[in-house]
Amino acid sequence: MSTSVEQDSWAGRKRQLPLQDGTVAFVEEAGIEPAVVLVHGFTDTSRSFSLLMPHLAGHRLLIPDLRNHGGSFGAEPDGLGCFASDLIALVMAKDLHRPVLVGHSLGAMVAIEACAAAPGLFGALVLIGCSLRPRIGDGHPVTAGLKALRDPIHPTDPFFDYWHHCREDVPKAFLEKIAQEASKMPAARWRSMLELIRRVDLTSRVHARGDIETVLVNGVQDTLFGSRDRAALVSALPEATVVDLPRTGHNPHWEEPSRVAAAICHCAKGMLAH
Repeated sequence: MSTSVEQDSWAGRKRQLPLQDGTVAFVEEAGIEPAVVLVHGFTDTSRSFSLLMPHLAGHRLLIPDLRNHGGSFGAEPDGLGCFASDLIALVMAKDLHRPVLVGHSLGAMVAIEACAAAPGLFGALVLIGCSLRPRIGDGHPVTAGLKALRDPIHPTDPFFDYWHHCREDVPKAFLEKIAQEASKMPAARWRSMLELIRRVDLTSRVHARGDIETVLVNGVQDTLFGSRDRAALVSALPEATVVDLPRTGHNPHWEEPSRVAAAICHCAKGMLAH
């Protein structure tokens, strides 16, 4: 796995797009079309895809921070639609033509909602560690861990050992920065976002995404969205290409970035062929 991504300068690479009720921060890389838009998960930032970037070299990349994550700000979201609207506004402002849309976890849910809300805007969809209907009950380790968080959250809080669990070969400098950024989110926002995620049900919405190539990238050892979530995805999307990674958990793009990038590049090449 490549560890050549320099982490200290990441925040300085971000640009800003003003919106009606806030601003979207994003990192952009010039390159060939179709562009690849990468949407991170809950409490992460655009940095979540930094390890993937060397494997996507040459492609035009657009990597936003979701609302109230990292450098993006806006009214508190009341559902996935708020995140999707920000994403659609950014893609339209950058005049992207049918980009490949990649989402991880919460970002995958947002990606489905964005495709359904703006049919034809995106050319392909890659869902990493996704669930159509998250089952995070009161007894789940995430629920218990978030209830216990108190401000100020420290980046070495033991909860991050669970939240960012991954293989030992993931660069420590990357994980430290990810934890530092996540710890800046107030505990109340962690909990309100969890409640939003617990209300998500995309089982019907996913069919409104349009007739676009879809790829499902799953970590077989995912403890957040496990085998039942993966089975529901495959059942809802029988025509999708499925990439199961046996040695990865909830963050395959951290643990096996080359294989995740290969799936993304395959989508991009397929669009060029057509």
